[in-house]
Amino acid sequence: MLRFNSAPNNVNAVEPLVDNVVNQYRLSPDQKGSILISLTEAVTNAMRHGNQYDESKSIEVRHRKLRNRISFSITDEGDGFDFQNLPDPTAPENIMKCGGRGVYLMRQLADEVRFRNNGSTVEMRFNI
Repeated sequence: MLRFNSAPNNVNAVEPLVDNVVNQYRLSPDQKGSILISLTEAVTNAMRHGNQYDESKSIEVRHRKLRNRISFSITDEGDGFDFQNLPDPTAPENIMKCGGRGVYLMRQLADEVRFRNNGSTVEMRFNI
């Protein structure tokens, strides 16, 4: 488990975790890229939207191997969000907007994405 506060620089803690997982399970560079981008997006969302960059609040990143996949869960201390009704970042009115693509990217790169605890936990699974 990795635990850190919501200071923006702490998003960098994700990369060594991903490196360790990639080395441990001998994952491909493509798998590494998908996991790193997805985790970075999830942690950034947890800091920004979940914990509102409140450095007294923490984020937990857990991972485990499940048969032929690796599961990552990212939990913040926020109230959650309505993950069922997110704007489509590929819609013409949103295409030029900054932001709003994190969950979209996670869903494109991970093999499975689930939200729990009203959206304050995201679980992503990657087939290996």
